[in-house]
Amino acid sequence: MFKGLNGKKIGMTQIFDENGAAHPVTLIEAGPCFVTQIRTMETEGYSAVQLGYEEVKPKRLAGGELGHLKRNNLPPLKYLREFRAKEIQVTEGDKIDVSLFAVGEKVDVSGISKGKGFAGGVKRYHFRGGPKTHGQSDRLRAPGSRSSTTTPGRVFKGARGPGHMGSDAVTAQNLKVVLVDAERNVIGVNGSVPGARGGLVVIKESRKV
Repeated sequence: MFKGLNGKKIGMTQIFDENGAAHPVTLIEAGPCFVTQIRTMETEGYSAVQLGYEEVKPKRLAGGELGHLKRNNLPPLKYLREFRAKEIQVTEGDKIDVSLFAVGEKVDVSGISKGKGFAGGVKRYHFRGGPKTHGQSDRLRAPGSRSSTTTPGRVFKGARGPGHMGSDAVTAQNLKVVLVDAERNVIGVNGSVPGARGGLVVIKESRKV
């Protein structure tokens, strides 16, 4: 059965259980989402459900996007995301909310991690850095030697070093659903999820059991 939602990260809080233990929880404003398109094996070669999320002004979308949504008399939607599914029990134009999930279920939450800009080797890959004493100066956080001499005479691709950090697609797997508030369209999952507050996240049924 298909289970998936688009949402926005609200932030983190904590919930206390019946024993008084505190559990870190991330709150996500999930849905309501609209089924904008259904892909089938016969037409596209794979089966999937496309969901639209967050209504915006029509001028914010291109003409092709507006036409795509008008096929099913849907409002202008900012985000369109696809969810692979074997058994599709929804139809185009349907509205989906957080009641799709129940407390105790496991979900995977995907998002874009916080961007850190250009970072050095110590921050990016936890390099040890150079010695602090014995005549050393200005080389405390330097990465050290990068490659060999004439052979190969270059730095191999994929070698760890300074560079752009963050802004990567990250998935937090097997998070337990601890809160479902259908009135406020809020779902709470145990632990942290990638991205900044207000960032788009995709919630799917967990692939690991």
